[in-house]
Amino acid sequence: MKLLRIGEAGSEIPAVLDQDGSAYSLANLTPDIDGTFLASDGIHQTRSALAQGALQRINITGLRVGAPLANPGKIVCIGLNYRDHAQETGAPIPERPVVFMKDPATVIGPDDPVLIPRGSVKTDWEVELAIVIGATARYIPTPAEATSHIAGYTISNDISERQFQLEHSHQWDLGKSCETFNPMGPWLVTPDEIDDPQALNLRLSVNGQLRQNSNTKNMIFNAAYVIWYLSQYMVLRPGDVINTGTPAGVALGLPGNPYLRAGDTLALSIDGLGTQRQRLLNA
Repeated sequence: MKLLRIGEAGSEIPAVLDQDGSAYSLANLTPDIDGTFLASDGIHQTRSALAQGALQRINITGLRVGAPLANPGKIVCIGLNYRDHAQETGAPIPERPVVFMKDPATVIGPDDPVLIPRGSVKTDWEVELAIVIGATARYIPTPAEATSHIAGYTISNDISERQFQLEHSHQWDLGKSCETFNPMGPWLVTPDEIDDPQALNLRLSVNGQLRQNSNTKNMIFNAAYVIWYLSQYMVLRPGDVINTGTPAGVALGLPGNPYLRAGDTLALSIDGLGTQRQRLLNA
């Protein structure tokens, strides 16, 4: 299934797409798609209601698509998780996952404008596979057992301000947590629709020019390993998000460092997870 949220920011209604792309409201089933929904077996209830024809069909043509998950508990990010990205930034290949946190309030809809922070000169892009947690993960015994904790997958654009990130602090948070810095969506795609999360093409273009073009098979630490690893250090709860890293092709690693400016447009996609498009504006 593909879960999504439709409507103006702050007033979205939860919905689901069936196999032929028809949309159905979940408003009578849940107030929203969030951690509470996921923890209470909301995905199974949605699947059952859809199969029974108990949901109202709705027309979403022309309506804004919000982030598919409301109020993420936390956003845990994995840095330098593609060998080519580590090389382009001049960083050593990590022996263990590089972990940092991102403010959940950065999450916006997949096509919402992205604001370049005041004083920014190095705003950058990062297309990433995002994992949404659906069941509490605490000291998972093995990576093989981690996948049962996944509610679904979506696209994150881990927008980053490199000067804030790398020059203003020894931590990365300042360059990762500016407002609008995590477009997410358009859908939360349940695992049964993704044959192999480590075989997905991901792409990003800037002003129509292809900048990132890779595959999740090139991750250093795969999705299951990342969930297992994080569970040894923190409790992952329903509604938490993991951004799993970005491949090469970011402005930081390109000749001339073509950082984003107001008026630029981003277009990104991951196989089976849909597309995003953002326009850059000054904050």
